[in-house]
Amino acid sequence: MKNFDTRVYNISDFIEWRDTNLLDLSPEFQRRSVWTEKAKSYLVDTILRGKPIPKMLLTQKLESKRNVRIVVDGQQRLRAILDFYDGNFKISRAHSKRHAGKVFESLSPEERNEFLKYEIGVDLLYDIPYKEILDIFARINTYTVKLNGQESRNAKYLGFFKQTAYRLGYDIVEYLIESKVLTKSSVNRMAEAELASDLLTSLIGGVQTNKNVETYYKRFEDESGPLEEKAEIFYDTARYVSAIYPNGEMALTNWSRIQLFYSLFLSISHFLHGVDNIEVEKIKIKPKDIGKIRVVLDEISARYDEYTSASHDLDIPEEFELFIDRSRRATTDTASRKFRSEFICLKLGQALST
Repeated sequence: MKNFDTRVYNISDFIEWRDTNLLDLSPEFQRRSVWTEKAKSYLVDTILRGKPIPKMLLTQKLESKRNVRIVVDGQQRLRAILDFYDGNFKISRAHSKRHAGKVFESLSPEERNEFLKYEIGVDLLYDIPYKEILDIFARINTYTVKLNGQESRNAKYLGFFKQTAYRLGYDIVEYLIESKVLTKSSVNRMAEAELASDLLTSLIGGVQTNKNVETYYKRFEDESGPLEEKAEIFYDTARYVSAIYPNGEMALTNWSRIQLFYSLFLSISHFLHGVDNIEVEKIKIKPKDIGKIRVVLDEISARYDEYTSASHDLDIPEEFELFIDRSRRATTDTASRKFRSEFICLKLGQALST
């Protein structure tokens, strides 16, 4: 039997309850407030952008003929909202250039009004005994699916690198799905953020293993460093890649394999802007070269199919044999990635030099 109602309250309602002692933020079953200032800033930025946040779970009890709302789930979110309203922290530049360094009173009157009117979904429990509330809280905070690496980083980091990588991933996710580099189910588990993080890492520090990604999350948690410059390089490269293989055409080739897409992306980026440890002479490419590039890439993909076909016993050129081997084994190791990118660059360079 259903024993809760779904309701909507404004932030101003929670403030009023807090100020009149009608809000209990510290029931016995709740965890202590452990959010960092970055986590609080990220939540407030979400609200200021008008985006939804998770629902909260409340119950209530009668005290001196007054209804006191008790927070069952959502304490940390609510504390962050109230702390911002009270002027206890500023919004981070990592989350919003527009509102960087601002407290609640620094917002414009219109922004303050929108903040106070922001609606939060609430499931309100009623006629629930204490033991039942404990059971509900335990169920809410039980994970049934183990977090993957990217989901763990998403929960752990909130700074400049995460914000940049996620923005890049969001901006190309439709192309990646259309090209069959990623699937919708993998995107549901943040595959686009993982790939963008991996590519951004290599644009900053050269071709390297994806095991180094978290180092960059840590390194650029509190400072932006070269992230904006590298983001522009990322976008420029993505424009060329989507011009070479538009409208899902990459899905018909081996470049839709994620390990080969990584190498293709960095090879194009090397010719456009240079990638630190790709040891192939950089030839500046222009839009007029897109046709030639497509021919070379299609040829590599076709040869890949031909040489990996079980029905053919062919004498495979050594360079292709190595390329195929390093596209199939230890695909995310630095050495394999570097070999693949340099192989692609050499093939493109030969075609563009003639």
